Amino acid sequence: MSTSLLYHAFGVRGYEYVRTEYRNGGIVFTIAQDLERCRCSACGSRDVQPKGRIVREFRAVPIGRKPVTIAFGIPRVLCHECGLTRQVRIPFADPRRTYTRAFERYVLDLSREMTIQDVAEHLGVSWDVVKDIQKRYLTRRFSKPKLGKLKRMAIDEISVGKGHRYLTVVLNLDTGAVVFVGQGKGGNALKPFWIRLRHSHARIEAVATDMSPAYIDAVTTHLRDAVLVFDRFHVIKLYNEKLSDLRRALHHQLKDTMHKDLLKGVRWLLLKRPENLDPARKEPERLAEALKLNEPLAMAYYLKEELNEIWEQEDRETAEALLMDWITYAEASGVRTLQDFARTLRFHATGILAWYDFPISTGPLEGTNNKIKTMKRQAYGFRDQEFFKLKILGIHETRYALVG
Repeated sequence: MSTSLLYHAFGVRGYEYVRTEYRNGGIVFTIAQDLERCRCSACGSRDVQPKGRIVREFRAVPIGRKPVTIAFGIPRVLCHECGLTRQVRIPFADPRRTYTRAFERYVLDLSREMTIQDVAEHLGVSWDVVKDIQKRYLTRRFSKPKLGKLKRMAIDEISVGKGHRYLTVVLNLDTGAVVFVGQGKGGNALKPFWIRLRHSHARIEAVATDMSPAYIDAVTTHLRDAVLVFDRFHVIKLYNEKLSDLRRALHHQLKDTMHKDLLKGVRWLLLKRPENLDPARKEPERLAEALKLNEPLAMAYYLKEELNEIWEQEDRETAEALLMDWITYAEASGVRTLQDFARTLRFHATGILAWYDFPISTGPLEGTNNKIKTMKRQAYGFRDQEFFKLKILGIHETRYALVG
């Protein structure tokens, strides 16, 4: 075998080929290094004295289905400048690794379209070896995302397991990249992020989040100049929850069984937009009949449709007038559920109307959360939480079907 083939096929350069063996269905290439080329691995001095060799074997890129191993007697040398005995540096493999860098790149290429288990079985290595390669790569690429150019971001939490296990995710809305993953939820989960953000000297213009008091307090405390934008999706979601609570309360108050069954059957119809009701299933008729039976429910339903119009006006002034009219009408409705929600909107009106200055939302982050859940399901969970967070930080570069 020529030295050029060692370099071009296996990434091994500057070594002499010694022999080839066929062992247990695999191929073993033995190589050697000229002692004149040995240098001190610490200071690079040539003034060294040989002190024996330590034979090590490294997994290399396979030839077809045949596993390939590189056997190399690593020279130990005494450096007269340092006064210490060390092994020489191996340029084709990282320290404390049993595989070559070319093998590592090959594993990463396969991992883009195969699961960890599939790659491990294909190459005849352990699952932990493939996972370690992926984790080291993700650590180099994504462990410390650059925050200097961050201007607009979204914050939200995602459930990652039973027992109220959450992760807090921060997304760069301009690039779509996850820039932080915190353990737990609420303001405490963001503490490491604020430290890194302060050191980056980033100028945050706007932050999209829900109306969680913990996030509001965290953002207003650490980003006093940033505009806080309350996400439309979470506002409507909160109102839908109130609407469902109202329907449930009215259902319990009714004594007529037929009327109770009618209200029970329209639970999901109340949450649909009118244009999404299915005429083939007589959904518009069923909803109209249920609304006729109960005035508070009808009032709450039509207010839901008007609430959606707040984000569809031509300018902020028109939207503010519509929002104030909505709040006034809800407060005068006499329905406690609507009155409570009206007070919530009045308190958060500035953040809701800030959408007209910065039309951002947590929508992209919701899409990222769905990708995270899909990745977690396909991997059947992650035992290593640090590895899971690294996968999340790199999820925006996923170009193939998500694999575990």
